[in-house]
Amino acid sequence: MSPLNLSLSDLISRVDTDLPDADALAKVTEAQSRSHTLNALGDQLVGHFVSLAKEAGASWTEIGDAIGVSKQAAQQRWVPQIFNRYTDLARHVIVLAQESARNHKHNYIGTEHVLLGLLDEPRGLAARLLVAQAGSADAVQEAVEQRMSPPEKKVPRGHIPFTPRSKLVLEDAVRESTDLGHDFVGTEHLLLGLLAVGDGVAATALGALGIDLAGLRPLVAAEVEKLGP
Repeated sequence: MSPLNLSLSDLISRVDTDLPDADALAKVTEAQSRSHTLNALGDQLVGHFVSLAKEAGASWTEIGDAIGVSKQAAQQRWVPQIFNRYTDLARHVIVLAQESARNHKHNYIGTEHVLLGLLDEPRGLAARLLVAQAGSADAVQEAVEQRMSPPEKKVPRGHIPFTPRSKLVLEDAVRESTDLGHDFVGTEHLLLGLLAVGDGVAATALGALGIDLAGLRPLVAAEVEKLGP
């Protein structure tokens, strides 16, 4: 049994249970998608404890030894950059955005995939705000998918890059958080970042649903205030 109390047979059983009528090739595609998700979550798990180790005073040499790589490799891989203020839920949204791009057979992560990632994380404030503003999750998803590019012929493998516009969204999310006086970047700030960029598939879809930055920013501030410290 693994340290996670999770075995290969558990993963196989879950795919079989979730896709009871799928053929063998469909299950290969699903297994590949779940493998990418597990890898991404594993990276986030290590990154979380690397951050804690740095806060506790560990050196990059010590962290590299703990991971089994050189000091330089540890720094290059784990030095916090844009995601260092992101909450666990916001980081999970990034994983979901990657999987959305893969599932739609897109070889890039666009603003539309980030928006669908927000929608797919129902624990986040962004998803709740989206449903409240649009009336339903289905309405948001339909508005996005109507504006998406056609899928490629094959599911992309390996790393999927962010588009320049979606990178701006990630940066604007940090700025939105700072402007609101928050010391973290949550799913709600990612949603504000999508609107702050002002163009792209996500902003167009949100605009069609009547959701804009001017109306949403005070709602985010009020909702975060309710949550307290």
